[in-house]
Amino acid sequence: MAVNLATKYSSQIAEVFTAGSFVKGKTSSSFDLTGVKTLKVYTPLTVPEVDYTREGMSRYGTVTEMQDIVQELKMTQDKAFTLTIDKGNHLDQNMTKKAADMLRLQINEQSTPAADRYALKRFAMMAGTIDTVSDAPTKSNIVELISTGSQTLDDHLVPDGDRYIYVTSEVYKLIRLSPEFTGLEGLGVKAVAKGVCGEIAGMNIVRVPKSYMPEGCFFLITHKNAVLMPYKISDAKVHNDPVGVSGALIEGRHYYDAFVLGAKATGVYALVLADNKLAAPTIMISSGKAAVTKPSNADEVRYTIDGTDPRYSDSAKVYADTVTVDTGMMLRAVAFADGYFTSSVAEKTC
Repeated sequence: MAVNLATKYSSQIAEVFTAGSFVKGKTSSSFDLTGVKTLKVYTPLTVPEVDYTREGMSRYGTVTEMQDIVQELKMTQDKAFTLTIDKGNHLDQNMTKKAADMLRLQINEQSTPAADRYALKRFAMMAGTIDTVSDAPTKSNIVELISTGSQTLDDHLVPDGDRYIYVTSEVYKLIRLSPEFTGLEGLGVKAVAKGVCGEIAGMNIVRVPKSYMPEGCFFLITHKNAVLMPYKISDAKVHNDPVGVSGALIEGRHYYDAFVLGAKATGVYALVLADNKLAAPTIMISSGKAAVTKPSNADEVRYTIDGTDPRYSDSAKVYADTVTVDTGMMLRAVAFADGYFTSSVAEKTC
């Protein structure tokens, strides 16, 4: 007989994950991936304004059909675990290993940290802005660097509310030791969510374990509506006395992913070590042919010829050979590599 914990304890399991996660609850809930593996997000493109002409048939400008950018969100993290609770060990340990409790423990100590690490890495790798520094921040410049990140969001008209800055305890210590510390507003406010330990430049500070932050990333700023972390627990059950086991067999499977929404990517900012970020590809166009040179250490280059951002656009292709481009067409390219932060986007118009 199996007790399906996904049904019996679904609300409690979800509560455990949310309470234990540094990221969950600080991401958008606008898109629901329940029941699907892939979701395509369509973002309409606006057009620039022109001067009104008081005569002729095109007084409002040239009529063009509304275009859109398509971003495909595809679930990729399909994880599982299994363990047994031997009946003899269970009795010898005063019934301390209850199946439901063990499932909670598994989620708290394994599933939740793994999902948070993955999410923070994805957010940093796909951030709309990845700024670099040649050396680690110090107490003398950390506040200035954070203010630059906040200003970047301001300049892109990202709303003030629901901004989070993820820092390690080491960086948080630099903030507190900064000469500008006394001028920071609300840094000592009472924590109201997992990891939140105050504010700086109007952003909620979320202090995460060092192992959670991607290697070479000093801090990460996200606006809640710019990032997604859909999480599913597809299967969690306990088998009592299955064949070959005197006791309980626990099996679990969880399904999740993390995304930066291309239309709102300017709401995600990462400060990283310069050596850990890929250089941008170089583009040469001659006689209607575009050649893209892959930078050193890059695994692949993706490009678009419709002007969309190849980091997020469904029309992006992996570069393999020269690309035919028409006059006025823009080619944009970006480099990716495992272990490196994504390059800046290179672009050239034919």
